[in-house]
Amino acid sequence: MTWQPPGRRGALLYAVFAAAAGGTVAAVAHLSSARQQGRAVAERLPDGPLIVVSNHTSYADGILLALACRDLGRSLRLLATAGVFRAPLLGPVITRLGFIPVHRGSASAADALDAAADALAAGEAVGLFPEGRITRDPGKWPERAKTGAVRLALRTGAPVVPVALNGAEQVVGDRAHLMRTLRNFVLPPEVGVLVGEPIDVRVLAGGADDEATVRRVADEVMGRLIDLVEELRATTAAHPHGVPRAEA
Repeated sequence: MTWQPPGRRGALLYAVFAAAAGGTVAAVAHLSSARQQGRAVAERLPDGPLIVVSNHTSYADGILLALACRDLGRSLRLLATAGVFRAPLLGPVITRLGFIPVHRGSASAADALDAAADALAAGEAVGLFPEGRITRDPGKWPERAKTGAVRLALRTGAPVVPVALNGAEQVVGDRAHLMRTLRNFVLPPEVGVLVGEPIDVRVLAGGADDEATVRRVADEVMGRLIDLVEELRATTAAHPHGVPRAEA
């Protein structure tokens, strides 16, 4: 799988799509940037190739993360489940925006990392959810990460920036609820956004790339993301590196 730069038309389409999505989201939710302990609110994401990772609690997370990153100066190329790309209207649009399909559970699932590496080589910001799915934890804490984001960072040298979201499940939960949507028009929930410091994964790995090292670094990166979620929630996670995954 190869990634094609969106070009000028894609950039224009991204601006239009972001404006439309931003208007829609503003009607049902408030995105707010929080201040991380000990430093000011991030005003911009770093330039150049960048991997943005976030926690996953809602079907709205992709749009919310893309809008948050747009406010921080970067147009995000999101990795998303391949089924979305087959939607009659949405599929062609997000393809033109430079989003990257992930064929989950198939032999070609790893091909998405090849496309993501191409995007990073072009200087883009790539976004993904390390859990690979919406968390199944009842408390909506992040699950233990898969290793794709770390493998991508080791392969490309791109820094990883954790961006925590809190409250997205109040916008759209794991099921469609008409009453929730109607309520949000009257009392829009607040979705907190907290941006962490860039992480040099190659330094954490110490030059190694064996399975044990990749697993350790993936846990450490997820731990830093969970630290941000804890700040937003003002409480401590029971599992500092992610809730053990329940596959049932």
